[in-house]
Amino acid sequence: MKSYMKTKFAIGCLVQWYECDIIGEYVESLKDTMLVYDGEIIVDFTVITNEDLERCVSPTKKMECLEKIANILLDFENVRFIKELHTIADYRREFNEKYCTQTDVLMWGESDSILPQQTFVILDNLHQMSLQNNNPKYLAFFGTCKMWDDSWKPIEHNDFTDKPFIEGDSDNWWSLRYDMTKDEMNKINEKVDELDVRIVSPHKFNGCGLVISSEVIKSGVNIPKSVFFVHEDSAFMWMTNKVLGNIPQYIIKNILLVHNRKHMNKRNYVAGEESLDKKDPGQKRGTHSWYKKANKMCEQNYHNLFNANWKSYTWEDVWK
Repeated sequence: MKSYMKTKFAIGCLVQWYECDIIGEYVESLKDTMLVYDGEIIVDFTVITNEDLERCVSPTKKMECLEKIANILLDFENVRFIKELHTIADYRREFNEKYCTQTDVLMWGESDSILPQQTFVILDNLHQMSLQNNNPKYLAFFGTCKMWDDSWKPIEHNDFTDKPFIEGDSDNWWSLRYDMTKDEMNKINEKVDELDVRIVSPHKFNGCGLVISSEVIKSGVNIPKSVFFVHEDSAFMWMTNKVLGNIPQYIIKNILLVHNRKHMNKRNYVAGEESLDKKDPGQKRGTHSWYKKANKMCEQNYHNLFNANWKSYTWEDVWK
């Protein structure tokens, strides 16, 4: 049998200090994927200790949060702690740039995600298939949990896509607000005998678990610096389309990658949020005036990426 070089991967995750109570399950699932893949995986973590945006309820609790995260990440070499303001857009931009020349494929991890055990075995086969089909520049995504409107159906996992969206529902396993566990995800994925791999056109993805062939970044695609906070996934999609056009985006639709975007422990110990609904981290974040401004300014920046007359907003504009 003809042998081939195993695909080399890099997977990176930004961890905010207040995510200490959710990062554990992501790390457990990551370790599971590494046990079943015999190729090389570079794992990168950046932990943010900065409190310019969210302040901790006390210095003691802040230290406890950081110690918990450090203990969870003890088995990994590429872990750094940053005191400066450093957003998800900053991190993913730098991650792409750093590892695109060291590896074949990049993957964006998230602290509120749970990875399928088969992740890198599947992606290795997908990468080899793409090279054989002369498609070295591509994107990929696993089936995701229920989203809020029908435009996301092409990338929702097969078991979720026909379920109803019920505002505020946190009891049903398919709900946007339901906190799924690794064991629940594994039971869904263990049922799969044959992969359901499709091509999504036009592109549709979010940042949780996005897979990018390194050739995409080498060609000049990345997150623009004008996107300084959020909407980095949308901006990356626009840049991909602008630079490379409608390159293949594969969706492994019957393998679930969990995104617990509304996890009740996602934003613990943030001052001023203690009395708010634990099952709505979006509501918690939305109580901060800076968030509303930064979110809107980043959205306007990415909508005007190709507007020659647009002057980008910055953090300085947020603080005015």
